[in-house]
Amino acid sequence: MWRRLRSALRSLRGSPAAPPHGGGGRPPAAMERAVVRCVPSEPKLSLRFVLPDGSARHMQRDQAEPLGRALARIATNAAKGHGKAGKKSKKARAEDGAEGEAAVPAVRLFSRDGAAVAEEVPNAAAWQDGAVLHIGDALYRVERNPPALTELRLPRSLLAGFPVCPKVSTEFAAPQHCLFRWFREQRPAGGGEAAGEAWVETAAAERVFTPSNALVGLRLKLRCTPGDGEQRYGPAREVESSGPVEAGPGACTFDSRHLYTKKVCGHGSVRAVSYNILADTYAQTEFSRTVLYPYCAPYALEIDYRQNLLKKELAGYSADLICLQEVDKSVFLDSLAPALDAFGLEGLFRIKEKQHEGLATFYRRDKFSLLSQHDIAFSEALLSEPLHKELCEQLAKYPLVQEKVLQRSSVLQVSVLQSTTDPSRKLCVANTHLYWHPKGGNIRLIQIAVAMSHIKHVACDLYPSIPVIFCGDFNSTPSSGTYSFISTGGIAEDHEDWVSNGEEERCSMSLSHPFKLLSACGEPAYTNYVGGFHGCLDYIFIDRNALEVEQVIPLPSHEEITTHQALPSVSHPSDHIALICDLKWK
Repeated sequence: MWRRLRSALRSLRGSPAAPPHGGGGRPPAAMERAVVRCVPSEPKLSLRFVLPDGSARHMQRDQAEPLGRALARIATNAAKGHGKAGKKSKKARAEDGAEGEAAVPAVRLFSRDGAAVAEEVPNAAAWQDGAVLHIGDALYRVERNPPALTELRLPRSLLAGFPVCPKVSTEFAAPQHCLFRWFREQRPAGGGEAAGEAWVETAAAERVFTPSNALVGLRLKLRCTPGDGEQRYGPAREVESSGPVEAGPGACTFDSRHLYTKKVCGHGSVRAVSYNILADTYAQTEFSRTVLYPYCAPYALEIDYRQNLLKKELAGYSADLICLQEVDKSVFLDSLAPALDAFGLEGLFRIKEKQHEGLATFYRRDKFSLLSQHDIAFSEALLSEPLHKELCEQLAKYPLVQEKVLQRSSVLQVSVLQSTTDPSRKLCVANTHLYWHPKGGNIRLIQIAVAMSHIKHVACDLYPSIPVIFCGDFNSTPSSGTYSFISTGGIAEDHEDWVSNGEEERCSMSLSHPFKLLSACGEPAYTNYVGGFHGCLDYIFIDRNALEVEQVIPLPSHEEITTHQALPSVSHPSDHIALICDLKWK
């Protein structure tokens, strides 16, 4: 481990403080780097430098400690390093008269303007960017909190014609300010390749790279230099793909839809997407492969393959709001959030406590800022929030139904967004995935009642009269009680869905909500198309008093959906179809 640290620190010597292609800010050639990491929330700062003898030093010092103590410690370390480097035999030392300890070098710190920093100044204030550390005759330029990469990773699967979105995690930097250089593997000539010519730089210098068909069979390499947007750059890192670029599937179901969504719509409009993307935790079961989706090629159910399609599909919609259901936590963190971040979208995630998947809401950063989040789990909210006390008391009369409701891990994600160009315009964006069972209509009615009460609290009490956009997989067809309740504002106690699972689970109550909601995309023939079922289960409900529909992006044709029998397929990553519409304020 020490050898690796020493090698890494040695690589810091002479590393650029400015872009590798030129530009100001490079320290004088005679100066080494002293890298200081100082974060207010942490009690200690760290200091890394390489002594003239080549030995690396990594020190941790209290931020409140006087500078003099830190300098004394550096002097002691430097003397020890010099002593080790200069060890001689007893005879040689005697001949040289060098029996004593190695001399302790003078150690001083000077500010950018050349003044000596007083030894009583606390470390946190003393070690400023641009200061110069003297250790004997050696000079070190202090770099305080320089841009750094904490993670750089490429997707496992690369397809020609599909965007490659690296995961870039930084400290004291931002991915949008980093420099990116993409390389392709040198194609072997005559079965071999010349030493030192393994990689050829491409013309691409963007964060996202889309390999062409010419790169099929070749691996990719990315070199990333972290930057902070203030002309400061840290040491570059490189990452190579684990496998080569593979051929893409050809035409996909979403290609024709992208013709309608080439550009982001104007500031007076909002493009919204709702999409159940099929969680990997469900797609990769034996039941899924053999019973639910036996028509789907096994490789097309693999998460790495599907993520390629999903990222291209979602990026191509140029959306302002994206509400996703069945999002694996790892998929959000390692794939979707980094990819959509590169396309200008900020992501929020809410997991279902008993599962590894949940909900994700993305919003376009240059159009919206996040004011607040108000996520709930239905079962917890029902029991603990006074808002639902009356409903909870009514439900207690039906213990069988109550037990089923409380067993469910379904959640509601609610985000309040504010327009960046018109602060008076705010939106309450809700996202959910209701209970799935075909006979669970009564359970879904309770869940949606909790959802509407909660949304009312946010959009009427906390932020009076802000418009609502409610997206999700409601697992309810247009003829269901849930759809009727949402769109009409009420449900009668004798509705047939109260006995959806038989008389013994009858649960009769009258419910209402104050919103005037409209299904923006209407009632398509289906939004879910699998071998044994097809129907409309997904909706984007909008506040008809404040918003109106500008356009609905047509769904893929029936021929496109059934090209490979049903969904998912090699050309479509989910068993659901994304709903997309452009909305505008009235």
